[in-house]
Amino acid sequence: MIHTLAITKDLKLEKDLPLEKLNETNIKWFWVDFDFPTAKESELLHTHFHFHKLAIEDCLYDLQRAKLDYYEGYSFFVLHSLNEKTLLPEEVDMFMSEKFIVSFHNTHLAEFDEVWRKISTPESALNEGPIYICYHILDEIVDYYFPAVYNLENLIDGIGDSLSKDSMDKVFEVRSDLLKLRRIVNQMRDLIYRVLNSTHLEEVKNNRVYFVDVYDHLLRLSEMIESSQAITTEIRDSFVSLNSHKMNTIMMILTVISSIFIPLTFIVGIYGMNFDYMPELHFHYGYFLIMGIIFLVGISMAWWFKRRGWLNFK
Repeated sequence: MIHTLAITKDLKLEKDLPLEKLNETNIKWFWVDFDFPTAKESELLHTHFHFHKLAIEDCLYDLQRAKLDYYEGYSFFVLHSLNEKTLLPEEVDMFMSEKFIVSFHNTHLAEFDEVWRKISTPESALNEGPIYICYHILDEIVDYYFPAVYNLENLIDGIGDSLSKDSMDKVFEVRSDLLKLRRIVNQMRDLIYRVLNSTHLEEVKNNRVYFVDVYDHLLRLSEMIESSQAITTEIRDSFVSLNSHKMNTIMMILTVISSIFIPLTFIVGIYGMNFDYMPELHFHYGYFLIMGIIFLVGISMAWWFKRRGWLNFK
């Protein structure tokens, strides 16, 4: 589907004009949005607008890295919107000049619904030109990153309350999602930084404050993601430390038990030998005496270990 918006020279807003009328002399500038276009509609990038074939290929094939390219008479942007369910990027392409802005996306995006709603209000500064649309598209795309980051922060807060194998599975899932978000946010941050420092985009220089605001949002998102990653690292390290402590405690218990039974096994080993001339073998109370010695040795060693603090397993 193709949506159009045009601003006349007397600053009137016209919607859904045919593409042929957008080049009339009374049109100051226009916006054409290719929203989930058909193959026939996509051909208009070449047949009607005559954009460079490399830029058109970037629109039609594969997911490109967020970038900014310059062509004769216009600039070409590749932006990344966020899929809320998969946290994977959705490509948004834009062609912008002083006369027009053409956006292209192969999926319907809620961000563009918000942009259309904003620019349809009377107080919108439509006399500022295509750069105004460009700013709002960038702003909405970036704003839609925040809910995903907030959701992951809430998940991390819940995980931190209990350390278990299930919680560790959740931690690794969250870390995977954070890596996806970091890749998207960092690429967009680098792109906006390039836009702000570009010598080709005079419109940006005149409206720098808007793009600095978008850049600040991306910096904040980047810091939030890094902070969340640090917390998940701490949770993971705490879980590993807790497991190590438990394992050390178990090994200490087994070592103490083994240490107690070593002398008892020695005593039993001696009196388990079948020599006829062992003096104690024919003693009437020999069995009870040896059992008493074994019991006394075991209790004495346990008391000694307790006194040394070796039985404090907390």
